[in-house]
Amino acid sequence: MRAAEPHPDAQAVLDLYDSFDAPSFDEVSVETARQLMAELRDVEPTIELESVSDRDIDGPNGEVPIRIYEPRPADERDEQPLILYFHGGGWVIGSIDTHDGTCRKLASESGYPVVSVDYRLAPEHPFPAGLQDCYAALEWAADAARRLDADPERLVLAGDSAGGNLAAATALCSRDQDGPSVAYQLLLYPVTGPVEGTDAYEENAEGYFLTTDDMDWFEGHYFERPIDRGNIYAMPRLANDLSGLPPATVVTAGFDPLRDDGAAYADRLADAGVETTHYNYDDLIHGFFSMIQEPMAIDRAHDAYDDVSRDLQGALES
Repeated sequence: MRAAEPHPDAQAVLDLYDSFDAPSFDEVSVETARQLMAELRDVEPTIELESVSDRDIDGPNGEVPIRIYEPRPADERDEQPLILYFHGGGWVIGSIDTHDGTCRKLASESGYPVVSVDYRLAPEHPFPAGLQDCYAALEWAADAARRLDADPERLVLAGDSAGGNLAAATALCSRDQDGPSVAYQLLLYPVTGPVEGTDAYEENAEGYFLTTDDMDWFEGHYFERPIDRGNIYAMPRLANDLSGLPPATVVTAGFDPLRDDGAAYADRLADAGVETTHYNYDDLIHGFFSMIQEPMAIDRAHDAYDDVSRDLQGALES
């Protein structure tokens, strides 16, 4: 499941990142880590859409900021699917700004509006605060869909890394609570369960962007209590029953410590009768889906957008 060596573009990104001589997360404060990520992703958008707008929605503990990306002019919108996107960053860093380019690209390639959710972050707001915000965003989307010229029966939950975890967990919550209908899951190198001891966790422990030390730092901030690590809404792969969940596309990368975790979740979904497609980009690294602009650009990342857009369109327009 891993190529002999990273794709040349991925290796160039790794070399560039190393040249920054950035400290590891466990050497800095949370605020500094957030600033470092914001600076790393601070690039001018290259994809123009019909509209991009910010607003707030009601959450369980105050307002939750969202950003709405609309790729189509008003006269072409007619009960279209709607993608809710949860950004990555280990539940601790990242924002709607750091993933602006990702959401623009996903909206442009799929042709569907994307709503990016700025959920609360740990350690100020540990599990399950961020998940509660994401579920509130799903409830809002189901209620607001028609006002957005969208179809409440064709809602997609999407996210990368920790955001993929939140997307999977939100789908599980909605199934268990008889909540809003979810038509599809797009899970990009998600965290779904314990990863220690997997081949990927050992092979890719360091040197490939996300490290196992980073994962320890993220989880140490996200989980306030040890018992939370066994909660199925924190780690959906621990759920005994995954049947009845929406169809899914799961994306993994060969040089990623989370590779085997995502693959195992895809297998469990399929075994539970959930229609599941799994793409493993064996020569790419964690985070590649967001690496679409210079100076940290991976040309093969565009293949992933083609693949997931085809899956979405096939599932939502058939």
